[in-house]
Parts: sequence; C-alpha cells; structure tokens
Amino acid sequence: MVFLWPSLLWLLCLAPLLVLLYVWLLRRRKQAAVAYSHLALVREALDASRPWRRHVPPLLLWLALVALLLAAARPMAVITLPSRDQTVILAMDVSGSMRATDVQPDRITAAQEAAKAFIAELPRHVKVGIVAFAGSAQLAQLPTQNHEDLVKAIDSFQLQRGTATGNGIMLSLATLFPDAGIDIAALGGRQSMRPRSMDEVLQQDAAKGFKPVEPGSYTSAAIIMLTDGQRTTGVDPLEAAKWAADRGVRVYTVGVGTLQGETIGFEGWSMRVRLDEETLKAIAVRTQAEYFHAATAADLRKVYETLSTRLTVEKRETEVSGLFALAGALLVLMAGGLSLWWFGRVA
Repeated sequence: MVFLWPSLLWLLCLAPLLVLLYVWLLRRRKQAAVAYSHLALVREALDASRPWRRHVPPLLLWLALVALLLAAARPMAVITLPSRDQTVILAMDVSGSMRATDVQPDRITAAQEAAKAFIAELPRHVKVGIVAFAGSAQLAQLPTQNHEDLVKAIDSFQLQRGTATGNGIMLSLATLFPDAGIDIAALGGRQSMRPRSMDEVLQQDAAKGFKPVEPGSYTSAAIIMLTDGQRTTGVDPLEAAKWAADRGVRVYTVGVGTLQGETIGFEGWSMRVRLDEETLKAIAVRTQAEYFHAATAADLRKVYETLSTRLTVEKRETEVSGLFALAGALLVLMAGGLSLWWFGRVA
C-alpha cells in the first residue's frame, strides 16, 4: 500500500500520546475517587462483573482516529474491480481436424456450444470479436456487444484444411490494433500466408517509435485461442505471441482433444491430429496468460467459465481513503452507541 500524501502519516504519532493521556486520566480519576470513597464503592459494585466495558468506547474512538488519519494520507491499494471497456477476441480453430469425435459429439460442435455459453455469461459491456482460422484466418465478427450477431458468426463456421495458429493470433491483434500496420487481407489469403517477415514487422514498429510494454500489462483486451492441432502453415505462433507480448496482450490458449491424438478421414484423405501442448503453453507463458486443456465437452465448458470470471475483473491501483473514512465513522458510531447503552451517556 502506498500513500499520495505520506507526510500526513506523521500525525499518527498522536496515537500513542493519546494512549498515555488516557492512562493518566484513569490514574487521576482513581486518585479523585479516594476523596469520595462512598461513590467509588458504588461504581465498583456496578462495574465489578464487567470491568472491561469502561475501556471499550475509548478504544473504539482511538481506532477511529487512526483510521481517519490514514484516510487523510490518501492510501492507494491494488484491488480487484469489474473491468472497464473490455474486449475479448475468440480465435477459434476451424480446421478439418475439428471433426474428430474424441470430444462428444465432436470437437467443433463442443467448441461452438462452449463459446456460445461463454458469451451468454459475459456482462453486456464486454465486446467480443471472433476470428476463425484454418489454413488462413478470417474475421468472422468484429468486436460487438450484440450477442445475437456473435452466435450467428459461430454457427456459420465452415471447416477447412490447414492450421495457421500464428495467423489467428495476428489477425486477432490486427482487430484490436487497427493502426498497427498488419495487412488483414494478406493474412487471410491462401498463397504465402506470410506476406512479411516478423523482422520486417518489428522494423516497421521501430520506425514508428513503438516501444514494447510489459507482457500482460494491457488490461483492456485479451485473446482466447482454441485449437486442437499443430500449426501446419502461416506465421510462427511463437513469433506472433512475441508480437502480442510486446503490446501487453494476454493470449489464453485452450487445447481441445486427447493428448494421444486421433486419425480422421475427410473427402478421401486421412490424417492424424495431435495436440501441440508445448507450443500452446509457450504462447501462454510468453504473454503472461494461461493454458487450459479440455479433453471433454464438460472440460471445455469449465474452461470458458473460468475465463469468463477472470476476464470480467481486473486488478487496479485505486485510492481507498473512502474505505478508511467509512471504517472511522463506523467506529465512532459504535463507540457512542455502546457508551449510551452501557453507561447512559456519551463519554
């Protein structure tokens, strides 16, 4: 905890002085009671069962003073609050391997249903965008608060060949940062899948005066990438993850399917699909996010429930002087109330 006006903390030196003053007053009161011994006996008889009561109201007043002095110094603390202006990009794998049925009824259907449930649980102020990637990446839905449009975009997925996980990340970043110079049309093409090298991208950033920020420090947006296979084409996902990390964007990765993989057939060809956990974990680590494995539809729903909770709150350094002032006021009221209840006076 830090204080905006730390110089006022010197006033806390008054607190021990008040304790000494209270002890002195008690001794003086005891000496004065000797001259009126008959009154002292009456008071002792009344307070004999609960002698501690006489000290509770002064103690509460002392604590109230400490709280109010701390409030005057304007304390700042990191607390968890509802996020503001949050944008979430769902980058979803629509490659042919999502036909596999090791996740019931199949991977793509389970992913679609979990994504729709995730969107339904989000607060309305959170914008969601959808990127679909296979051999190329396409922006299926611009970030919006309209849940109906998002559901339509998810239901319209068409499975394709190839898995360009890096392109999915890059297109998600291009959606979050439209002025960053990423050629969305080129990324969506099927020819080279990599119109420029990452070195060229970084050189362009340097020419614009861009300075990398702390990974995970951009709290206004996040990317959730769901995939079930290995990258077969396009931008290296680890290079794309570095590009995201330099802008502070967290990329949460979700691996769908069994670790041993499965052989599937489609339009006369067959392939074995295996989850590339190593790369997905590396992407999450590089961007200060997390990796989740979903081997079943139930696992996938739980992953999205967890992400929904984490993405709708954020930790911010906030002034909490009001909380200390409130605590001080409540302590004053408690001290006065107990004094009236026990002794019939405020003293």
